[in-house]
Amino acid sequence: MPTVIHLSRAEALAHREALLRRAGLTYEQLRDRAAVYAVTMDQLMVWHTVEGLDYLLSDE
Repeated sequence: MPTVIHLSRAEALAHREALLRRAGLTYEQLRDRAAVYAVTMDQLMVWHTVEGLDYLLSDE
């Protein structure tokens, strides 16, 4: 059974920022390093979560 997490937009943005701090990189650094597989496993998991949050936060 899938897990559903309910977050407000503000909570999702705060979670995204906390994840980037945890990775120790800016969004751009993490994106660029993930593109060339130069990240740790933890950073890769953070990247996938940030991508998912960005999708959910988009206005499209």
